[in-house]
Amino acid sequence: MVQALLIAGPTASGKSALAIACARALGGVVVNADSMQVYADLRVLTARPSPDEEAAAPHRLFGHVDAAVNYSVGKWLADAQAVLDEARAQGRLAVLAGGTGMYFKALTQGLSDIPAVPEEVRAQVRAQAQGLSPPQLHARLAACDPMTAARLRPSDPQRILRALEIFAATGRPLAAFQGARQAPLLPRGAWAGLFLDAPRDWLYARIDARFRAMVDQGAVEEARALMARGLDPALPAMRAHGVPGLIDWLAGRASLEEAIARGQADTRHYAKRQATFARHQLPDFRFVAPQEAERAALALARGEA
Repeated sequence: MVQALLIAGPTASGKSALAIACARALGGVVVNADSMQVYADLRVLTARPSPDEEAAAPHRLFGHVDAAVNYSVGKWLADAQAVLDEARAQGRLAVLAGGTGMYFKALTQGLSDIPAVPEEVRAQVRAQAQGLSPPQLHARLAACDPMTAARLRPSDPQRILRALEIFAATGRPLAAFQGARQAPLLPRGAWAGLFLDAPRDWLYARIDARFRAMVDQGAVEEARALMARGLDPALPAMRAHGVPGLIDWLAGRASLEEAIARGQADTRHYAKRQATFARHQLPDFRFVAPQEAERAALALARGEA
């Protein structure tokens, strides 16, 4: 049996239920590999496993980060290392499930060897970015680091800020550091991975229905609590799908139906990007239909396929 089973896929494709089923069948521990489900403030809006689901199998790295923290791939890798070590010591299979392709890429291919940014530099860049729109931040990056700016969407403020921080700290473009990589935590042969390749119409219908259910199940309360904290809108937790739209509604800048439609559309667009990333960046993952995933996952974990 492999040391780790990796379950990737677009949002709403059934990763969490599959991970729990595999952990129960194989005596494993479910490890979060979703960059939004790490946040304690966002159980409903990120479709984090419920308390009953978490009780069905051991779970790690879910809801352990405060929304005020700018959590990163590097921080997740450090946390994942500790969990993998724990699983090995206990003789358990680590079942990593989530929709953040970059987590899986870093875990199995190594993280780019990018220097740490001093906290004072990070704070200075963030202060200078206050009040600027994502396109304005992108224009600022293009002026000092056009190579990296060309690779980033103007609507992605978190990655733009990261590139600005690297340039401020080193005087070099982020792209200059992305060739060299650290050794992966899980080398080839130690893991098996699959990607839930869901039909688009089926997936989009699930996304839309799930978001409406979230609004009835506590999403509004989560958005209201985040709004009350007055956090930097560029923080990852503040950009979780549904949060910006619901905050606009709570602030009187949009209707509830507009907020719901925005959350649904943002999630559908994200699901499309997740599939595109996996096809280009996760070549060793097996693509399977959700209906066939449990059989395929168990066979992969046992080395039978």
